[in-house]
Amino acid sequence: MPKIYFSMPKKHKLVPAVHLLLFNDQGQLLMARRFNTGYEDGNYSVVAGHVEEHETVLEAARREAKEEVGILIELEAFQFVHVMHRRREKVHLPDRVDFFVSAYEWEGELRNIEPNKCDELRWVDRDQLPSNTIPYVRAALSAVQTEKPITEYGW
Repeated sequence: MPKIYFSMPKKHKLVPAVHLLLFNDQGQLLMARRFNTGYEDGNYSVVAGHVEEHETVLEAARREAKEEVGILIELEAFQFVHVMHRRREKVHLPDRVDFFVSAYEWEGELRNIEPNKCDELRWVDRDQLPSNTIPYVRAALSAVQTEKPITEYGW
């Protein structure tokens, strides 16, 4: 009897990232305009970054808050609000899993720590996002507004 070989599908590689939805006392969202990064420059996003090896999502959120806007957020102050499985537009780039967490309380004064990557921090009303908000970020924020816990983007 001949041997039968099954070909297994390639394992799907995903890059995890965390996005911080920081809200002030008036319920406005902090947005950052990307600058000089080579990706979506001139468009608005939220404080965000990759989850590094041996780091939890919330630890990454805490690190990014400190690195990008100079604030300290206790891990217990974060709330998971959304997750997005995002297909990258270029085939050679790995797909993403974007975790969105919110926080309303922190220590320190918000300031732009990375002016070489961000040329503006701005508080905006949730229902009046800048027209040049990165599309997947806009989609995730819309899902957060409707309390949809998970979305798939770009498929």
